[in-house]
Amino acid sequence: MVLLITPVWFPATGLNRWQVFRATSKSPLNSAIANLPCVRNSLMITLSQSGETADTLAGLRLSKELGYLGSLAICNVPGSSLVRESDLALMTNAGTEIGVASTKAFTTQLTVLLMLVAKLSRLKGLDASIEHDIVHGLQALPSRIEQMLSQDKRIEALAEDFSDKHHALFLGRGDQYPIALEGALKLKEISYIHAEAYAAGELKHGPLALIDADMPVIVVAPNNELLEKLKSNIEEVRARGGQLYVFADQDAGFVSSDNMHIIEMPHVEEVIAPIFYTVPLQLLAYHVALIKGTDVDQPRNLAKSVTVE
Repeated sequence: MVLLITPVWFPATGLNRWQVFRATSKSPLNSAIANLPCVRNSLMITLSQSGETADTLAGLRLSKELGYLGSLAICNVPGSSLVRESDLALMTNAGTEIGVASTKAFTTQLTVLLMLVAKLSRLKGLDASIEHDIVHGLQALPSRIEQMLSQDKRIEALAEDFSDKHHALFLGRGDQYPIALEGALKLKEISYIHAEAYAAGELKHGPLALIDADMPVIVVAPNNELLEKLKSNIEEVRARGGQLYVFADQDAGFVSSDNMHIIEMPHVEEVIAPIFYTVPLQLLAYHVALIKGTDVDQPRNLAKSVTVE
C-alpha cells in the first residue's frame, strides 16, 4: 500500500496524484491531509517544494512512529529536512521558485509522480501500454505547452473581465477537478479574488445557486469520456446567465457565444492533460493579478514555506 501526504498548501496536488496512482499502478492508495492511519508495510510518499513544510514533516515523522515500511520524498530542495529525513528522494529539479504562489513546483511534482507511476507499472508487470502512454505523453508535453502559449494574448484579454469581480467559480470533472482547485488557488492567492473549485458533477448540489451574470465560471474541458457530461454542466450555467470561460480541447465542439468564451487548447494525451491544463489556469491568474496591480511574486499575508503548524 502507498500513502500520499501533501501540504494543505497544495490540496490539488495530492488529489491529482492519488487519482493517477490508483488508475495506473493498481496499488492500494490513500491520500491524507491530516491524521495518518496506522498501516504497516506501506510506503509514505511526501510532497513539498521547500522540504520544510511543518505539517508534511510532522506526517513523515508520525509515519515512522507508526511503523511504515519506508518513506519517499518528492521535493525541490536537495538539502531540505524532508529529503534528509526520508529513506528515498526524487528531486523535481524545477530550479529556484521565487514567487510565493507555486507554479513550476506544482507541475514538476505532477511530472515526477507520473514518471514514478510508469516505473511502477513496469515493475508490477502491468500492460506495457501504460508506461508507453506516459513516456510518449511526457515527451510531447513541452511542444503542446508551446502551442498553448499562442493563446496567451487571448487569455490576457479575457483577464480584463475579472478586474472588477469579487468571486469566481472553477469547474472540472474527473482528474481535472484537482486542476480546477489549482486554478482557484492561484487566482485567490495572487489577485485576491475569492475563488472556489467544484467537481462539475456537484454543480446541482449547491454551487448552481451562486450563478448569475457577475459570477465568472472557469471550466477545464479536455476531450475525454466525461466531455458530454461536462457539456451538460456548462449548459446549466449558461441557461442561468453565468459568464463562462472554457479552456477546451480544439476538437471538443464548443462554439463561443455572448456569455461563453472558448479558449481552444491543442489536443493532448489524456495521461498528461492534468499537467497541461494547469498552465493556462496559472496564466489567467497571472494576467488578472497584473491588471489589478497586485504583487504576483509576494502576495499579501503569505509565505513561501509554512514552517509552523
